[in-house]
Amino acid sequence: MENKTYEKALELLTSQGKFYINLGLERIEKILELLDNPHKHMKFIHVAGTNGKGSVCAILNSIFIHAGYKTGLYTSPHVFEYTERIKINDKEISKEYFAEKIFEIEDIAKKNGIHLTEFEILTAISFLYFKENNCDIVILETGLGGRFDATNVITSPLCSIITSISFDHTERLGNTIEEIAFEKAGIIKNAPVVVQKSNRGFETIKEIAGKNLVIATNYQFDDLSLKGVHQVENMGLALSAVNLILPNIKITTVREALRDVHHKFRFEIFEDKKLIVDAGHNPDGIRVLRESLNSYFPNQNFRFVFGCLKNKDYKQMLSNLVKDGDEIYFYHYNNPNSVEVNELQQYCPIKSSEFTDGEIIKPDKWNIICGSIYMIAEILSKV
Repeated sequence: MENKTYEKALELLTSQGKFYINLGLERIEKILELLDNPHKHMKFIHVAGTNGKGSVCAILNSIFIHAGYKTGLYTSPHVFEYTERIKINDKEISKEYFAEKIFEIEDIAKKNGIHLTEFEILTAISFLYFKENNCDIVILETGLGGRFDATNVITSPLCSIITSISFDHTERLGNTIEEIAFEKAGIIKNAPVVVQKSNRGFETIKEIAGKNLVIATNYQFDDLSLKGVHQVENMGLALSAVNLILPNIKITTVREALRDVHHKFRFEIFEDKKLIVDAGHNPDGIRVLRESLNSYFPNQNFRFVFGCLKNKDYKQMLSNLVKDGDEIYFYHYNNPNSVEVNELQQYCPIKSSEFTDGEIIKPDKWNIICGSIYMIAEILSKV
């Protein structure tokens, strides 16, 4: 195991030969076949959508754990460590196992002429880990899209959930809501598909789902620990799925689970610093962030720290985010695709400055760190 440390494993995962997107199921199917198809022995809830996937997965995860199920959770991206993406009963996969399996899977792939991407390796590891640990159920979040996403090798989910559809990754998923919804709806199998009727892609999803369509019911519970106006619909999706799978679950169990949901940096409020951190990373996510701010703190102005990737519609994001009276600071973070400060300033509707250090964050008003999740860990080290 010499030189097969966690750090070396990360070097492999993030190398130029791995760290890119190449949608398709052929490679992941081949490697899973060589690993004895661990995914064929488990029960899944499969979640796709543009915004809200992570929150829905977090709610489901808490409910099934509280109901006594050994629950696997596979999500992306991570904030601090890759191991955040793969959990059983809220405990992250160990760095030792993670590294061991990366090298094992890569060795098998090389010997068989299979060139796996970062996300395909991670997906294969998650299936192996959940199978080896005999999970009762796995909450499975798509990485990008749905139809050609590596997670879509599963064939018989207990149910699928499609969260809010909006514009993101248009270069890969299409330029219309209908095209994007079609790609997300690629996870639909012969199993119930839970969706909100308010979903912009509803008609497309409804047509593909047919008799398997389940329209979510929104519940009036105040127990959910996650904040933000959009969480009512996310909770409705999750609870509607739970009612299909666990129709006899006790309401007390559900309420305890809702109070115990953890999902980092989704309208997460740090009262002591008068700070809110939100990983809204597309125009719709930023629009909902602003709606939540206006709802929780009416008639107030805010101080924003913002950064994003070049492939995002940052002109629309900024239009949705700030208004007269706000302050905004832009941050060019350590990523080759991070947008330059002067480019963001060009499209900002109010006066702006560059974020240089944490002294900008002061308790005289609410401070909002938002934008790319890849930026958040870096920013928080400075405040």
